[in-house]
Amino acid sequence: MTTHEHGTDSSDYAPEHPARLPWHQLAPEVYKALVRLDIASRKGLDPKLVELVKIRASQINRCAFCLDMHTKDALVAGESVERIIQLSAWEESQHFYTEKELAALGLTEAVTVLTDGFVPAEVYARAAKHFEEAELAQLIASITVINAWNRFGVATRPAPGHYTPGDLKH
Repeated sequence: MTTHEHGTDSSDYAPEHPARLPWHQLAPEVYKALVRLDIASRKGLDPKLVELVKIRASQINRCAFCLDMHTKDALVAGESVERIIQLSAWEESQHFYTEKELAALGLTEAVTVLTDGFVPAEVYARAAKHFEEAELAQLIASITVINAWNRFGVATRPAPGHYTPGDLKH
């Protein structure tokens, strides 16, 4: 892996692990369907909120490719670097986020980490307090979709560092 120094272009990054499988080429109908599902899941939601949710789920799932993509997309959407940096410790940095965003982040964690059990009633109730039913359904869809992308990402290991906002959306 090449050493990154200040000012080095991201195209100089070499992946720690080679990509395993170009799944999007080998299963193009699945890929296209997931792209359509992703687009549909965003409808009616604040684009910055969607990116925060996608970043947080990708942090939990340790999907480097999706982290690269969604931090860049969040910046383009107008999100601050400070809020992106604090996202991995959002529970200790709540003052950076609105109550609605905190409810979405709590729901993101609960839906993403199902090994801890079902989505707790209090987490769902907090989200339901801040989102109308249709918006809540869209939020749950966005959380579900990024988790699907993350699973493809961690299984097939596309190399992070080469995404430019607008290249592709998920």
